Amino acid sequence: MTWSETLLTAYDAIRTRRMRSALTVLGILIGIAAVMLTVGLGQGAQAQVASQINALGSNLLIVTPGSSTQVGGLRGGRGSATTLTTADAAVLSDRQVVPDVAAVAPVSTSSQSVVANGQNWTTSIVGTTPQWPVVRARSTDSGRFFTQAELSAAAPVAVVGSTTAQQLFGMRSPVGETLSVGGVQLTVIGELNTAGSTVGGDQDDQVVIPATTFADDFSSGGTSVSSIYLEAAGQQDLSAAYQETTNAMLTSHGDTAANADFQVSSQASLVQTATSTARTLTVLLAGIAAISLLVGGIGVMNIMLVSVTERIREIGLRKALGATPRVILRQFLTEASLLGLVGGVLGVGLGVVGALSLPQVLGQPVALSATAALGALLVSLVIGIAAGVYPANRAARLAPIDALRSE
Repeated sequence: MTWSETLLTAYDAIRTRRMRSALTVLGILIGIAAVMLTVGLGQGAQAQVASQINALGSNLLIVTPGSSTQVGGLRGGRGSATTLTTADAAVLSDRQVVPDVAAVAPVSTSSQSVVANGQNWTTSIVGTTPQWPVVRARSTDSGRFFTQAELSAAAPVAVVGSTTAQQLFGMRSPVGETLSVGGVQLTVIGELNTAGSTVGGDQDDQVVIPATTFADDFSSGGTSVSSIYLEAAGQQDLSAAYQETTNAMLTSHGDTAANADFQVSSQASLVQTATSTARTLTVLLAGIAAISLLVGGIGVMNIMLVSVTERIREIGLRKALGATPRVILRQFLTEASLLGLVGGVLGVGLGVVGALSLPQVLGQPVALSATAALGALLVSLVIGIAAGVYPANRAARLAPIDALRSE
């Protein structure tokens, strides 16, 4: 028999047993689609987390306060102390001390009720410096950010996030409008570009003002800051900048690493931790989905064993007419491969449909690649061949006389 005759014979055998073949293909289909979607969900989650962390800033380092001990020995968590000051930011801005840090932006925050345009909205008031957009990789969609001169003069100006602007002014541009924050009148000079929600909350729901204005109006002129953001000179300098920042802070505070009253975290460590967690979950989910593929493969083997049993007389007749064991082996392997391939093609199709529709349903991105689709097809074909090896060998070993005498 030629290969074309073998394929035609395999197709006829599958078509003759439509329902049985369809149920066998369904097992492969569900397994392939499940693996594609679970891996896609995992990769989509990894990409989303990495994107959210990267949205915090480029090559970012964050210095946060340490823990505090209150009266009675009650200890607060990390960040509860007020150990960071504008003097620390000044030290970290010295290129001779931290040569691998490109920009520094101290940040102070306070939750306040903002009134404007007859509307009120509780949001985060952020006091910082003109380097903040550089460090946080932000820009303005309209208007501008405040300048060094406005920082020095403690100017009553503000730059608002898109969420805050929408809540207070609707679709109207906020630039030129006036905000009232705790009785303090601030003029809006710009609207930030949209950054979306990240692990730190909604990055578009905030009002950014000069640090001096914040100190005068919202912190009684204090020098304490909530955190200090730093941008490394480059991705390759992140590790060096981390070490330089830690050493500079230890020297400035007169601390040792064991009792430091601050913490330095890097964007790289956040990305690595989040990605590692998402990858572990992806492997776990893919392993669970792979079980359905195994079940599908068992289904193919079962149907091929049944097919061999039903067609013993046919096998005997073919051998009596001159068919070699190799031809019989090829015929049944082809049937099993076709079942696996058809299931794989349909499974990939279902996986693509799911990848396109699930983000709208779950609000979660699903990664989809041509490599994954081709890999799924290859897996389904291998499953079909592997599941058909034993039944095909069994058919090829049948003696013609025994096969012809079977009932």
